[in-house]
Amino acid sequence: MSIADKLEVLLTKAKADEALKERLLATRDAKEPLAEFCKIAQECGVDVTVMDIVNQGEEFYAEIKRSTNGGGENSPDLEFQNDEYSIFMMRLGE
Repeated sequence: MSIADKLEVLLTKAKADEALKERLLATRDAKEPLAEFCKIAQECGVDVTVMDIVNQGEEFYAEIKRSTNGGGENSPDLEFQNDEYSIFMMRLGE
């Protein structure tokens, strides 16, 4: 199962469980938000790690960069990276 699929499972669980939703949203204020987020996810049976989330964002960014103008030195600088954690939080807060 891909990290995107795992996050979708967690999102579904959180939208059905208000206490879980609040715990996940509260990770934004934690000293180590990603670590706390992953700890809660794992407690819920969704096996995600900090590196899973970081790698997903970096891989997406690299794919976009390679697809633009052939990639490499001619590829324009993109002003964003796909931050899976922030996207998840945005979707959870909807």
